[in-house]
Order: sequence, then structure tokens, then C-alpha cells
Amino acid sequence: MKAETAPPTVTVPDHIEHRIRMSEGRTVAAAEWGDPNGVPLFALHGTPGGRISFWQDPTIYARHGLRRITVDRPGYGDSTRQPGRIVADVVPDIVAIADQLGISSFAVTGGSGGGPHALACAALLPDRVLRCLADVSIAPFGAEGLDWLAGQTKGNVDEFEAARRGEADIRRLTEAEWAGIRVRLDEGDANLLGNNYEIADADRAQMLKHAARMAINLRAGLAGGVDGWVDDDIAFTKPWGFDVADIRGTVMLSYGRVDTLVPPAHGDWLAAHIPGARTRVLEQAGHMGDDETVELDMAWLAGKG
Repeated sequence: MKAETAPPTVTVPDHIEHRIRMSEGRTVAAAEWGDPNGVPLFALHGTPGGRISFWQDPTIYARHGLRRITVDRPGYGDSTRQPGRIVADVVPDIVAIADQLGISSFAVTGGSGGGPHALACAALLPDRVLRCLADVSIAPFGAEGLDWLAGQTKGNVDEFEAARRGEADIRRLTEAEWAGIRVRLDEGDANLLGNNYEIADADRAQMLKHAARMAINLRAGLAGGVDGWVDDDIAFTKPWGFDVADIRGTVMLSYGRVDTLVPPAHGDWLAAHIPGARTRVLEQAGHMGDDETVELDMAWLAGKG
């Protein structure tokens, strides 16, 4: 499905850039949006993605009193690659950024591939994480009682099977996928992911509506290549480095019933295994959610919901 008109011009809102030097010499890139005096919020991007991400109404963060900090995971954007990383390895990066910015406690959110990384912060930083929102998050690979690939669209199945075979295979696949995505971005194709990724009509509509911002996010995050995407996919098919059952903080799980990228069974599994987790299940939404829920999410992360 092609866009009937050219997508609206979108300008990246004003924000503050940070570069954090890790003890082993890596650089981690972060960006800061919203109210500099607000509740600190780490927002962890999906797979693939990057730190240059913002809502269509860029005032949303300041309106809710949030100091939103986005981070390029290693290998994305301007962050140095960290080969062999696991999901839990995001935690020292978040700690380093928080410490440098003088932040003692914070909320955290992650969507899709950012979900496991947000949950890692909730599990491993119980004294610093105020609340955690995991949006359309996958469950741990090999989770007991969950058929992990069931219900996933063919492109996802191919992707994770390639990741299990090793870096060479997943690199070939993601490089080909990224080349195709760039073509579809230029053509205004509503299904950025291509024909191997069958998605719900609700997700096609959301992709078309938000195509310009998604293009900015992907082009920035993958400007240096697919290293981050490769390492994310491999990390998702290995042990995460923590047990979600150990999470004791305030957690919200949000997911849609018509999602074919991360099927709702993953959200149901997480809800059953994270003690005290709340859920927001959207019956008619897919992986991209719906616009109305975003305001609710920001209010909840700010401690108002």
C-alpha cells in the first residue's frame, strides 16, 4: 500500500546531546528531551532503532513533567559496538549515563526490542528504577510454557533463526532487510518491513501515519550499518542475564492482541511471570499500538497514572 500524498515534513525537535565514555573505552550516545527539571525517564528504542526518536507532539514530555533520555545501544547510531553483549549489558550503560547526569532514580520504558532492556533495568537496579513500562516486549527465548516463534510473521521467524545460526547469517539477512527498507522509505511504502513481514491493518495504518518520524529514527540509528541490529537479535536468542521473576518494582506491560511481530502470548507470559505486573492490553491494536495510549503511558511514567 503506497501513500497517496507525500508524508509531511518532520523536523527533529530541539534536544541536548550527550556522549558518555565507558571505562573500557566505548562511547555511548544519548539525547535528552523535555523538561530538564522533570522526572528522569530512560526510553530504550526498538530493534532496529536509535536515540533520535520523538512523538508527533514534541511537547508531550515537558507537558507531563518528564526529562526523557534516549540512548543508542552499542552498535547503533553514535554508540560504539559491543560484540557479544547480552540484554543485561545495557544496565552499566544506563548507570553511567545517569551518574554523569546526576540522576539518582528514574523511570524506564522500552518498546519492542527495547522491552527486555527496560526489564533488565527493573530487575538489576531495584533501588534506582521508579517504574518500568515494557511495551510489546518479547519474552525470554526458550521461556518454559511458551512456543516462542508461534504466531510470528515469516520475516521475524527468518530473522531469529538466522540469529541462532550465528553472526554471519544474521548480518546477511539484516543488511538485505535494511537495503529494502531504505527503498521503501524513499517510495513511501506503508509497510516498511516488506512482504515477508505480514502485519495487521492497524499496524499498516500506524506505519503510514508515522512514516516520516520512523524514517528519521531508522536512518539515524542505522547510519553506520547493522551492527546494533545484529547484536540485538543474537542477544534475544541467548539468556538475558537476569530472571524476570526477580523483578520486584512497579511494572506495566502494554501489548496488542493483533500483533504479529511480538505475538500477545509473549505479553501474557511476562504478565504471568513478573510479580505484581500490571497490564494494558489493546484488543484492536498491533505492534505499533495506538496514538491515544501514548498520553496515558507518559502520565503513568511520570507517576500520575
